[in-house]
Amino acid sequence: MITFPECRPDPDTLLARIQGEERQKNRGKLKIFLGYIAGVGKTYEMLQAAHHRKRDGIDVRIGYVETHGRVETEALVEGLDVIPRKMIEYQNVKIPEMDLDTILTLRPELVLVDELAHTNAPDSRHLKRYQDVEELLDAGIDVYTTLNVQHIESLNDVVAQITGVIIRETIPDRVIDEAAEIELVDLAPPELLQRLREGKVYVPEMAARALEKFFNEGNLFALRELALRRAAERVDDQMLAYMQTRAIPGPWAAGDSLLVCIGPGLLSERLVRTARRQADRMTAPWTALYVRKPSHHRLSKEAQEQISKTLHLAETLGATTATVPGINVATTAIDYARKHNVTRIVIGKTLRPRWQEFVFGSVVDQLIHNSGTIDIYVISSQEKIAPPPLDMEPLLPATPPKDYVAGLALVALITLIGWLIHSFISPTNLAVLYILGVVAIAWKRGLRPAIFTAIIGVISFDFFFIPPYLSFRVSDTEYLITFAGMIVLGALVSILVTRSREHAEAAEIREQETGTLYGLAQDLVRAFDADSIVSAVAVHVREIFQWECVFLLPEENHLVVSPASQILTLNEDDIAVATWAFQHSVIAGYDTDTLHGSPIRYIPLVSSQKVWGIMGVKPTEPGGVITHEQEQILNAFARQAAWALERVNLTRNRD
Repeated sequence: MITFPECRPDPDTLLARIQGEERQKNRGKLKIFLGYIAGVGKTYEMLQAAHHRKRDGIDVRIGYVETHGRVETEALVEGLDVIPRKMIEYQNVKIPEMDLDTILTLRPELVLVDELAHTNAPDSRHLKRYQDVEELLDAGIDVYTTLNVQHIESLNDVVAQITGVIIRETIPDRVIDEAAEIELVDLAPPELLQRLREGKVYVPEMAARALEKFFNEGNLFALRELALRRAAERVDDQMLAYMQTRAIPGPWAAGDSLLVCIGPGLLSERLVRTARRQADRMTAPWTALYVRKPSHHRLSKEAQEQISKTLHLAETLGATTATVPGINVATTAIDYARKHNVTRIVIGKTLRPRWQEFVFGSVVDQLIHNSGTIDIYVISSQEKIAPPPLDMEPLLPATPPKDYVAGLALVALITLIGWLIHSFISPTNLAVLYILGVVAIAWKRGLRPAIFTAIIGVISFDFFFIPPYLSFRVSDTEYLITFAGMIVLGALVSILVTRSREHAEAAEIREQETGTLYGLAQDLVRAFDADSIVSAVAVHVREIFQWECVFLLPEENHLVVSPASQILTLNEDDIAVATWAFQHSVIAGYDTDTLHGSPIRYIPLVSSQKVWGIMGVKPTEPGGVITHEQEQILNAFARQAAWALERVNLTRNRD
């Protein structure tokens, strides 16, 4: 008789599954009809499935279906109730969109929403249609939808390599992961091409262009493979979850964890998508890490926005994100990986000349050399990518002419002092005075004025203190080595001093952020009512960001602006956006994908019990980007405010 060792379900896995089922209890179910390209029959299959559900007595409505003039598809629309589309006017053009509010009012049991990756018209509540679908699901409405594999975010760069076309309309992978069911709609490429030629997919003019540019047989086979693989991965995930929760013996993943290092370059987005695909294959958690070097504050605005965009993309794809201060990227990444039990690191490598790698070093080489048992995966760029531009303003705090004049004046002063005492000390000691002048300019004015000062100092030293005097000729060739040493030493000292200044400035910024959070915590401890809490948070937001801030708290089933923070003037539209964010407990407004036309970002004050209100902040720069660091601080402020409001409420109820 064969016996097996006793196997018990993993408690954490079982708890996560139970919590997931509890969350899904009152939520609608999403079914995705997945294809690899237009014309395989996704909408047709969705409509057929809807007719089957209607015959079973289910209330089925069409929220949005695009037939593209296909006769067979239009025939299936008949017999199903269609919710009229909402017309949105943009630049004197009326754009038809799904009427989300009408669907929520009618509350059908099942609604059909075609083209999940569609981008909504401007001034819509949500930027993307998948967000409309998520709101329908949250309301308890089941949704059938269609999607092509090239619109999945983590496959974006793979599709671009295959087809040469960058797909702009994408959805996060979590939408696929959270779907209750995925039905693969497949059609062999030769049959699809025949349908295209017969005009059953597009009108003849569009069909000709499609055959020429996108619908070639090689593209179709590659996209079809991607769709089949993605559907197979979903089935594998479901099987794995079933086995884990029932403790069925099998080959399990041995606790792998993946880390991807990102930077300000465009390659980082490709790294994030690659890491997501690897994490899916490993069935492992993954983290996107940005090492914030002291020179971070000197990055251009575009580079800092790119970092925030990449971190947001990683969060969208299901990663944990981390921003860690450090001087050396490789050392910091290895330390983080060892502390968090990471088994694999994904890093990018741009094409640079070998001499640059020899002089300045290579992060990839350092990672490989110091990784130990951690596996390193290197993703190379196919083209040379320029390093992110640095904002040089911190190195030149005054106008450049003043910096150079200051260096010139200091050299003149040293020369005058040296001329008065040159008969008492040796030329070598005089050279030290010039080097001290270079250090002073480096500390106060920056790198470039310091190098200029070093060069002017060498010229003055040669002219006034090296025989023959008052001449640029040098009688002793050994002094040429002294001159070269002065310039090199001056440049090196300037670089070292500048770097230490950068480190000091970076530490000062971190200290300011930490001090602000600590100060807010102290103020909230002393706050005993909602007005004092709101006032304290508003003061600290203005202190660290110089942004205007407003709080809206619930009162008799509607939001009211707190008098303690009434600095911003809100109109009816602003109140409506804040109310929506409060009701759905979702960040909305400025620089988000939800109601993004608002000039204010609305952050719910969420505690363990409920949503206590809304914090609104208005950045000073219209149309700008709230960086990842700023977003983390704002969210921390909102959490602390929510906990303080919860504490005050508990105290009042106890009294």
